[in-house]
Amino acid sequence: MELNYRVADRTGRWILLTTVLASSMAFIDGSALNVALSELQIDLGASGAELLWIVNSYLLFLAALILLGGALGDRYGRKRVFGYGIGLFALASLAAGLAPGTTWLIAARAVQGVGGAMMVPGSLAIIAASFSPSDSGKAIGIWSSASTVTTIGGPILGGVLAGAGLWRAVFFINLPLAAIALYSLRHVPESRDENAPERLDYPGAALAVLGLIGLTYGLITLGDRGLENARDDAGVLISLIAGVLALIVFVIVERRSTHPMLRLSLFQSRTFTGANAMTAFLYGALGGAIFFLPLNLIQVQGYDASVAGLTMLPFSLLLAGLSPLAGAFADRYGPRVPLTLGPAITGIGFLLLILPGVTGGPHDYWTTYLPGILGIGLGMGITVAPLSNTVMTAVSSSQAGTASGINNAVSRLAQVLATAALGALALGAFSSGLETRTAQIDLPAQARETLLAHTSDLANTEPPPGLAPETQQAVEGAIQDAFVEAFRWVFGVAVALAWLSALCAATLIEPGRLRSQSEPQSARLGAGDD
Repeated sequence: MELNYRVADRTGRWILLTTVLASSMAFIDGSALNVALSELQIDLGASGAELLWIVNSYLLFLAALILLGGALGDRYGRKRVFGYGIGLFALASLAAGLAPGTTWLIAARAVQGVGGAMMVPGSLAIIAASFSPSDSGKAIGIWSSASTVTTIGGPILGGVLAGAGLWRAVFFINLPLAAIALYSLRHVPESRDENAPERLDYPGAALAVLGLIGLTYGLITLGDRGLENARDDAGVLISLIAGVLALIVFVIVERRSTHPMLRLSLFQSRTFTGANAMTAFLYGALGGAIFFLPLNLIQVQGYDASVAGLTMLPFSLLLAGLSPLAGAFADRYGPRVPLTLGPAITGIGFLLLILPGVTGGPHDYWTTYLPGILGIGLGMGITVAPLSNTVMTAVSSSQAGTASGINNAVSRLAQVLATAALGALALGAFSSGLETRTAQIDLPAQARETLLAHTSDLANTEPPPGLAPETQQAVEGAIQDAFVEAFRWVFGVAVALAWLSALCAATLIEPGRLRSQSEPQSARLGAGDD
């Protein structure tokens, strides 16, 4: 059922209001929380592994269920499913804001992910189905501009709230946004896909969730306990094997299903495959980087949370300012050059962030962290718009929505697995580095044992009580140096991932200008594709 409203219509304005507000909840929640993690860790006594779960439990369910959420909207009504998603996200946000401990918060974040999977794909689907062809581009542009504002404002908001000791407000702010969005939704007409399949791919969704949970649990536990201890834990090995097997079975089920959640036939397009491969590498690197950079700035470099939130402003401004220019360049000359150059520059930005050690604080920002952040912003600003357009254009116009949903899921899946893997790397590197450094400090055996037993707290690890002032200072320095070493390992992997993304673009994205979506599908996928 396709509608034909205009942006200037009263109903059109209601549609934009509800979709923008709902999307803003998801964008603000993710970007603001990263800056508030340090304050959250202190308040709840969370370990480093628990911080990883707080971030990943949301991303895990969002990534695994986002395609199913879009299909539910097509089948049962986009407005209905979208509204349920907003309501569930809001209730989970309330539970997260009231969380008395980390287990409660992790569970609430998981429910947020389920709500997000029902809500996120509905935003653009409702816009695409509701506006006339002449107004759909303008409507999507307004939605994109609002998304950019929330992307810019999220870290700043998170820093201000965390700096005031109000990290719980990161979740509570969703409640008035949800209330207004649900009120606006009353004025939005229902739409659905009359050709949507009767059956939905629930087996595929279940396998995706099981696979991601298995891999995430295995990787985080491996890093938390250390390789030697985890090697003797059968649960870790079983979890990793079960996760891999579940994802393999998922691919088999999707290949054989008559109503798959993941249309594997789309990957017969070399350009579509290349775009998703580079998405996985690049967004995996970015997800890990955004998790660890605020922790480094706040817990090691001595930045206030509010200042740490402002440090990413150059990144957001470059992303917003360069995206339209990069999109226009790709339209005129083709996407291969910007999609190769952008990730390569992003990798250089990650490399520059490896260089600083323990700095003198925020007044050293301009010569230590700003160059790397500028590099990441420049690279992502060159990449994002051409990448989105390439994904949509690599397949026939009738499959553009499915292609966009797959790419959206790939980016979130990459963030889940990369954050878990890089988190495991950081936990292991920090523990090993701290053990090596404290071996050179004259510490009582009991004090050293107590210290090393808390390395899962990462840079929030505290020296054992009762130490002499000089010894305590030496231990504090060892903790900071060990975290910087772990940070460098994480960003070294991020560099490699970003450059792998550039390699995928250079070798798999077809040269020349983007082809029109109106061309027959055989021009892109081959005559035998679905």
